[in-house]
Amino acid sequence: MEKQYTAKLSFLRQAPRKVRSVGDLIKGLPVNEAEAQLIVQTRRPSKVLLKLLRSAVANAKNSKTVDPQHLFVSSVRVDGGPMLKRMLPRARGSASPIQKKMSHVTMVLGVNEKLKSRFTIVPPKKTKLPPGEDVRSKTKKPKTPEKEAPRSKQTPGFWKRRFGRKVVGE
Repeated sequence: MEKQYTAKLSFLRQAPRKVRSVGDLIKGLPVNEAEAQLIVQTRRPSKVLLKLLRSAVANAKNSKTVDPQHLFVSSVRVDGGPMLKRMLPRARGSASPIQKKMSHVTMVLGVNEKLKSRFTIVPPKKTKLPPGEDVRSKTKKPKTPEKEAPRSKQTPGFWKRRFGRKVVGE
């Protein structure tokens, strides 16, 4: 009997037809290639399926009986879930129905000892910045906020000039 590791996702708020089309892309691929395929995809279900794939791999790793490099995507089953039924108002008091569909996704990973991984995906490591350093600017923020010099009363602002109490021209 072949070992299988599953991960399930219920009540995904995406139509089964759309999720199924992305799931069919990775069926039969080794885990590393399937992960690479989902990372490159720009379609909306790919992020969710990537998370589900990583969850299934984590399930296999926790059993400690299989090497993750020998895993492949055995099947991806996408079933329809419940529908939220809404109405859209139309002309002359009528309404047209809207069906907001949901999906139930089941991913099954199989084990193939002959499988060789062509490459590995290394996620970037997260590093903690020292306090006072900003992620975006890569510069240190001042520890004490500098107070601005008070504005001089040279010229009034735009709104004061435009809507001042004095009438111009008298």
